[in-house]
Amino acid sequence: MPPRIRKTPAEPAALLPDRFNAWFAARGWLPRAHQLALLEKAREDASALLIAPTGAGKTLAGFLPTLVELSSDREKASAKQSLVSTGHSLQRTGGLHTLYISPLKALAVDIARNLERPIAEMALPIKVETRTGDTPVSRRQRQRRYPPDVLLTTPEQLALLLSSDDAPFLFSSLKRIVLDELHALVTSKRGDLLSLGLARLWRLAPQLRAIGLSATVAEPDQLARVLVPQTDGKEAAADIVVAGGAAPPEVEMLDTSERLPWAGHSARHALPEIYELIKANKTTLVFVNTRSQAEMLFQNLWSMNDDGLAIALHHGSLDVAQRRKVEDAMSAGRLRGVVCTSSLDLGVDWGDVDLVVNIGAPKGSSRLMQRIGRANHRLDEASRAVLVPANRFEVLECRVAIDAIAENAQDTPPLRTGALDVLAQHVLGCACGEPFLSDDLYREVRTAAPYANLSRQDFDDVVDFVATGGYALKTYERFARIKQDKEGRWRVANPKVRQSYRMNVGTIVEDDMLKVRLVRSRGGGAGKAGGSTGVIARGGRLLGEIEEAFIEGLSPGDTFVFSGEVVRYEALVEDQVYVSRAHDKDPKVPSYMGGKFPLSTYLAERVRRLLDDGRAWGGLPEQVRDWLSLQKDVSRVPAVRELLVESFPRANKHYLVCYPFEGRLAHQTLGMLLTRRLERARARPLGFVANEYAVAIWGLGDLSFMIRDGRIDLNALFDPDMLGDDLEAWLAESALMKRTFRNCAIISGLIARRHTGEEKSRRQVLFSTDLVYDVLRKHQADHVLLRAARADAATGLLDLRRLSDMLMRIQGRITHRELDHVSPLAVPVMLEIGRESVYGEAADELLAEAADELVKEAMS
Repeated sequence: MPPRIRKTPAEPAALLPDRFNAWFAARGWLPRAHQLALLEKAREDASALLIAPTGAGKTLAGFLPTLVELSSDREKASAKQSLVSTGHSLQRTGGLHTLYISPLKALAVDIARNLERPIAEMALPIKVETRTGDTPVSRRQRQRRYPPDVLLTTPEQLALLLSSDDAPFLFSSLKRIVLDELHALVTSKRGDLLSLGLARLWRLAPQLRAIGLSATVAEPDQLARVLVPQTDGKEAAADIVVAGGAAPPEVEMLDTSERLPWAGHSARHALPEIYELIKANKTTLVFVNTRSQAEMLFQNLWSMNDDGLAIALHHGSLDVAQRRKVEDAMSAGRLRGVVCTSSLDLGVDWGDVDLVVNIGAPKGSSRLMQRIGRANHRLDEASRAVLVPANRFEVLECRVAIDAIAENAQDTPPLRTGALDVLAQHVLGCACGEPFLSDDLYREVRTAAPYANLSRQDFDDVVDFVATGGYALKTYERFARIKQDKEGRWRVANPKVRQSYRMNVGTIVEDDMLKVRLVRSRGGGAGKAGGSTGVIARGGRLLGEIEEAFIEGLSPGDTFVFSGEVVRYEALVEDQVYVSRAHDKDPKVPSYMGGKFPLSTYLAERVRRLLDDGRAWGGLPEQVRDWLSLQKDVSRVPAVRELLVESFPRANKHYLVCYPFEGRLAHQTLGMLLTRRLERARARPLGFVANEYAVAIWGLGDLSFMIRDGRIDLNALFDPDMLGDDLEAWLAESALMKRTFRNCAIISGLIARRHTGEEKSRRQVLFSTDLVYDVLRKHQADHVLLRAARADAATGLLDLRRLSDMLMRIQGRITHRELDHVSPLAVPVMLEIGRESVYGEAADELLAEAADELVKEAMS
């Protein structure tokens, strides 16, 4: 049944009790239409999805039905009889009424703080508590025995609660679940885990109704499916409530007076202008796309901060105490600026932010809208944002993102197909809670939207995998985690399995991280792992965590930027990195693996259309217009459905550059496959690089001549059949599948990272998963985990769908330009060559000389 969409409210007095009307009036507020609409949905016993911008009062709207119901129920009960007194306290026996799920621990804590204010001001007899990984064990145990009225938690904690044998007791009274930032939850494996948790809750509490809270999304009807059970193969969806009346945001692009770089991601050319923006506003959030950018930008802003402005740094690798300190200072209005990553993307209300600055290309209009929404939490006033492109290509992306926002066009991804490794984790969690029959659990799992089309064969394969490890691993008893009893019910094999599950639950496989501690250097040449520690006093202030791969490339005495300051690497002892303060003017910048976003398909299409429309160039900065005009004179600007391929010699090598504009992930896959085909054509390719817009391959053979004399047929080179045997052959040889399989093995619980009193080292995990991978490839190629790894690679690391669509789009539309030197459009991707050995964004300065040389060639 299609969802019903409601935009108009009923009268406030008819829906709100007197004390609620009085509370709104005392603040000079009127209940908003969408807040009242959710109250109506609750009275109709319907689940609902609220689509509303930041500042629309989504949180209050989500909790208003709960507050009204609980206060009314308590008043009715009080009218009949007073609460039973035990002689020293009043006892309540209603049980857990509402569960709130947040994608972030910080958001759950912040929501609890905001929710307690109206509860206290209206003197409502309602108890609210949070449950996250930071909650003490004693409180978590108490919450299971004596649950609060409202519990605010995360998907991982919900999975843990559902795996306990007292889950039926805890959740039997549950009336409502509120899913905040739903659009952010459902686009990953965390969403799969959450949807399976919802399926179990619907069984334990059939009276349960859901409220989803989301920013504007491209396909709200798909998102609404997550909130209700899917039955008998028929699609069902919650009702949709859309908030209106929001003032359109004011978004502009910085037209810098400085020379705009042809490549790079640091935006250092605009630092003085960014500083002036911070100086001119009360509180400014400066968003970047990677943690390394955040460290570098903060350090540069701090060095030029002659006015002593209160500027802070916030990203996920900093110590939690430092992040909370920044958050508290923001809420109190003590900061003028915060340089941050996606750690502040989501809906936490961080005080009176009046400007958002986004450094670099936004990569997606929906993501940009999420960030813009951090400014000005008032629905009827415009949020203000300034985009600062770091290079000329990013100007194009910023321009089309601004146009998309003006049209309220969204590019959120479609609903996921549930992952099999997450299902394996859920199956084990169910067995940890209570024994189950396969038929019952299969019916339950299929009520979750991502698993609505799960085949019985796939389900049985997953159960068999959890029970035996699969056909190829059956002889190894340690992989047998569940077993059947005489009634055919599956239960955990032993208590150790239950304990291991609870220590490893979740779908976030973190990169190998080391703790960074600040100590005083005593000199004397501390060694690396296992080296001398005589110069280091154990302990020291914890600054945060850093990826092991970065530290492995350092020598004692090297300096790098971390936690907003320059530090010197002193020693690595076990999982502790000891550093001291330093004053090096040229430190390295850690490059975090998880921070880069892919260019959205939607924005990529708009960039191609912008390039194809010469009349639209008038809205671009003069520097970019000149750059594109020069490209048109030297070579060609590709049409919207065309693939431009350029070939040219440079420095005793020959280059082939193509411009698909499909994002870095798809381009990296394309580069690898093209290289294999060029090898077969004896073109002697030496390597390739890819950025968001282009792929460059270089070799010793004259590629222009080979194309001209027919030895390289471009249509054959880019034939879509490369995604068949060529792809399989490459995957068989690459380390990428092993890394992907490793993550699936950890999520499925086959390989445990954490054990009682210890955590497996990176080397142990690598050895275990690589050994299993080789065994399965050899003896069971269709194993559940291999299928899960291939699915992950196809949708994530390889971006095969986009690559396939591109190859189909360009068939018969490939244009070749033979040049005698590099073209203006090729300069950015050519500058990627050699960057890999330079750490993070510090590469921009180190490659400036190469950039100047390439630009001169392109303009000649």
